Formats: sequence, C-alpha cells, structure tokens
Amino acid sequence: MRVLIVEDESRIAKRVERMTRDILGNTLQSLTHINTLQEALTFIENNPLDLLLLDLNLNGEDGFELLTTAVSESFHTIVISAYKDQAILAFEYGVLDFVPKPFDRDRLEKAFNRRMRKEKLETQVKYLAVKQRQRIQLIPVDEVLYIKGAGTYTELFLSGGKKELHDKSLERLEQLLSPTFERIHKSYLVKISEVKGIIVNSGSKYMAELKNGAFIPVGRTRYKEIKAKWF
Repeated sequence: MRVLIVEDESRIAKRVERMTRDILGNTLQSLTHINTLQEALTFIENNPLDLLLLDLNLNGEDGFELLTTAVSESFHTIVISAYKDQAILAFEYGVLDFVPKPFDRDRLEKAFNRRMRKEKLETQVKYLAVKQRQRIQLIPVDEVLYIKGAGTYTELFLSGGKKELHDKSLERLEQLLSPTFERIHKSYLVKISEVKGIIVNSGSKYMAELKNGAFIPVGRTRYKEIKAKWF
C-alpha cells in the first residue's frame, strides 16, 4: 500500500507514521510525509496512491481545499483532525473515516480496517467529486441513478441523461455510498429507488428496468436476494 501523510505538526506526523508502519507491516509499499497544502497537491498529481491521511488545518491553510481534490482521486482518504465539528462535512464529501485527535493506535487501526473489510459507512455521503476540465465538480449523490464499473474507473449515470467519469473504482465507491445503492452485478451499482422491476429473459438472464427507461444487467447469483429484498 502507498500512503501519504499530510500533517503540519512534526510530532503528530511521526506518531502517525510509526503507527502506520506498525499496523500495515509488510503490506506497506511506500510512506511519505508532507506538511504543506501545495506540496501535497503536487505530490498527488504526480504519484500513485492508495491512501491519504489528512489533517484539515495545515499551517493555517484549509485542508478542505486538498480534501476536495483528494476525494475525486482513485484512492481513499482518512481525515485525522482535532476539528470534530467538521466530521460530518468531511463524510459528506466522501472520506472513508474521520479520526479525531487525540487518538490511539486502536482507533487508527480501526480506520485502516474499514478500508480492508470493504464495509459501508454509517454516515451518508452527499457528494461525489469528479474532475472536469482542470477543476473539481461536486455531484450531489441524489442525482446519481446508477454507476457502471469501467476498469479502474467508474461511469456515473445521472438524472437528466448526464454522465460523468469518476477516478474511483466501483469497489471503492460501494464502500462510500449508503445502502440506498445496491450492487446488483459485478459491474453495476444502482439506486434501489430507481428500479421499476426485474425482467427475466430467456436463458435465465435478468435485467433491471429503471424508471428512466434504462436496462442494466442483474447478476444471476444476486437475483434471488434482490427479488426478496425489493419485491
């Protein structure tokens, strides 16, 4: 795993680094510490990452400027901050976890384990950040009808027929989104409320018909569970 720590207090950064090495062990491929906002933005632009550990106050600079960029990337972000009142907003932007300062090793390990277990969040994400012409656009989750996996990327299909590309994989978005989205196929997540019905075609092939007229495949192994849950 490739990890970036963005923290302006050297003492805390060293503590996070020590705990990270201890928790991840041999799975840690690289660990970098940066203490300024601009350096972090440049590093993210030029280096592949799996996880960002981010403080929200960087020498008086607002870490949310970096957070908005980070959540549009392929990796997950864990915020480590003393500003507990910003936790809800951070979750709404799409962070994997918010670790309040002061913290211990167990709390940080819990945040790492959330990524490894691929469990869903209890706090609802309200936006998905996507890159648009050198800027970041926050897409309200309410506008997302379904999501299609496209290799390491995903395609967001939105109300009004719009479509956006997201850098996160389907698996990572599934972790962030609330249970209102269901994995109905290896390549599709769909908002449950948008499903009009399930169509059974010849050869035991299943399709979900959406309210907007779209049809998306339903995995054979998922059909019985989905039918029992929705209909």
